[in-house]
This record gives sequence, structure tokens and C-alpha cells, in this order.
Amino acid sequence: MNALFLFLFMLISYVTACDRCVHQSKAAYFSSDSPLSSGACGYGAVALNFNEGFLVGGIPSLYNNGAGCGACFQIRCSNSALCSKSGTKVIMTDLNKDSNVDFVLSSRAFKAMAKPGMDQGVLKLGIANIEYKRIPCDYKGKNLAVRVEDSSTNHGYLAIKVLYQGGQTQIVGIDVSQSGTPNWTFMSRNYGAVWDTSKVPNGPLQFRFIVTSGYDGRYIWARNVLPANWKPGVVYNTQVQITDIAQEACSPCDTSQWV
Repeated sequence: MNALFLFLFMLISYVTACDRCVHQSKAAYFSSDSPLSSGACGYGAVALNFNEGFLVGGIPSLYNNGAGCGACFQIRCSNSALCSKSGTKVIMTDLNKDSNVDFVLSSRAFKAMAKPGMDQGVLKLGIANIEYKRIPCDYKGKNLAVRVEDSSTNHGYLAIKVLYQGGQTQIVGIDVSQSGTPNWTFMSRNYGAVWDTSKVPNGPLQFRFIVTSGYDGRYIWARNVLPANWKPGVVYNTQVQITDIAQEACSPCDTSQWV
């Protein structure tokens, strides 16, 4: 009986598992990109270098208390006279508190949904009916990186900002320890993509990232990331990349490419 139940559960999970669930909603845009770069994820000016400034703020369920920061989406509008089939690809950098739309895009990203020569027509829509799906993030070979925040002090407080999170996952936990030791200290999400701890281990530091993967989670280890004399304001390369694809449950699953 247990074996039959397990088989049926696995069969249902296989049928409904999808990494390209398509959703229908609405989107608006900011006339300036500054709200998205100074948004709730805490990326600051570095966000303007993400994806050529194709940025987006998402509703609370997508922002997910900061776990959605850095997620990538493909969005296209439903007006076939004005909009292309491929739409635009964006990175979430902010929380959208407007309950009338799921997304608020940078104007550059909003215009990119248009067919050639139709960008002003798309802007005039103001609010567009859209469909969207989560897609893997690709930072063109960049490794996952951490920026030590300016508020950090070498002996009492460490705050890091996670940058260039690839794949289609969420980071749901981070641990830190002295390199080569098993004495892990958990970090807390301060806000957005920023994690911190007031129990800073001595010496060079390594990190252990807990990321969603499939329906489950796994550890991604980054050894010898911060030197013993780490400094606030510096971005450190973890030498690892995240390429995992997390699954959603939906039917039918869209396996096509929007081109």
C-alpha cells in the first residue's frame, strides 16, 4: 500500500512539475529607473548594471520577504498589434506595493515588450495586460558574489549582499564559518538580498547557501570567500555558480520558447 501511494505521489509530482508555469496579470512601469535600483532588495546602484537595466518590482507573493530578489522573469503583453511574442526579460530588484498590477517594470523593460517601432504605443498603454513565467537567470559566466556591506565591522557584525544569483532558485538560508572548520553560524535575512549576523567567526570565512532545488533544497558550499582582513564595501567572488532549476506545480506546462 505504501509503495503504491509513493508511486502515485511521484507520478502526480512528475505530471504537475514545471519550471515554466505561465501566469496572466497586469504590469505598469516607472518613468525613472531609480525606484527599482534603490528598492526593497537593497541592490543600490549595482542594480543598474543587471541585465542592461531591465528591472522589475514584484508583488509581495513574488518578492516573498526578499527571497524573490534576483529572480528572473520573461514578460510579454497581450496586445498583439503592439507587442512582440518574445516580450522582455527582467530581474526583480524591488517590492511592488500596487495591488492592481503584479509587476512594475523599468521603462526600458516595458518598451522592450513592443514590436519594432511600437515602443511609444506600448508606453501609452500605461498598464498592460501580460502573461509571464519565471526563467533561469544567466549572468554571462559571472560567479555568485557577496558584497560586504558598509555597516560591517571585522569583530562584531557582518552583513553581506548576495549578487549574481544564477539559475531559477531562491536562497532560503546562509551559514558562515571560519574556513576549514565545521562550526557554522546561521545568518538572518536583514531585508531583501542582505543577510547579517552579530556572531562573526574569526579568520578567513566560508559560506554555505541553502537554495531551493526542484521541490527540495540543497547546500551550495563556497570556501575561502572572505579573507581574514575582509573589508566593508568590497565585492568578493565565491567561485561557485548556481544553476539549479526549481519546480512549480501547474498544468499544462509551457515548454515552448517565447521568440
